Amino acid sequence: MKKIGRLHVITDTALQSRFSHLELARMAIAGGADTIQFRQKEGSTRNLIEIAQQLKQICTGMGVTFIVNDRLDVAIASDSDGVHLGQDDFPIDLARDLLGDQKIIGGSAVTLEKAQKCLVDGADYVGFGPVYPTTSKADAGPVTGIDLMIKVIETVPLPLIAIGGVTKDNTLEVMEAGAHGIAVISAVCCQESPEQATQELSQALKGGM
Repeated sequence: MKKIGRLHVITDTALQSRFSHLELARMAIAGGADTIQFRQKEGSTRNLIEIAQQLKQICTGMGVTFIVNDRLDVAIASDSDGVHLGQDDFPIDLARDLLGDQKIIGGSAVTLEKAQKCLVDGADYVGFGPVYPTTSKADAGPVTGIDLMIKVIETVPLPLIAIGGVTKDNTLEVMEAGAHGIAVISAVCCQESPEQATQELSQALKGGM
């Protein structure tokens, strides 16, 4: 059975340079993250695969789901648990053909129509947002807000992972609105203590479940 986590921490070394992907993953898992997503836009494919393989080893050892963002080739090479694909990435339906039914595929959506397409194309969950204003992704698109997120939850029968500006202070609102979980970047990676930041998000999540 596929395990769609509730607290996705997306590792990042572009917004911050204090910690490596591996260090961030270890701290996030220690803080309660049940899913690690590896996201890196730059670097050689060989280097990305090496990092992803090490992350996969860490996550497997800790019983945590490991997902690669954007790069289907890196996901396949590292035998990750799944891949998360944006609207301009490898098509979800073709990725499903390559990965088979056992792997997790997440799709990004910023509108109800895009979320419905994720469902039709075979995604296992929808990463919806930005729900709130965010500076973590320059291409995040316009803020969707809670009301549209609720409409997607009511219309599209897939677990919804809220992303974009999600913090410990608004996690409760997101969860009470019906989200399956949250995905964060700066709310963990850019904090003084990523482990403590993850703990606080985990506690906020439990309060809304």
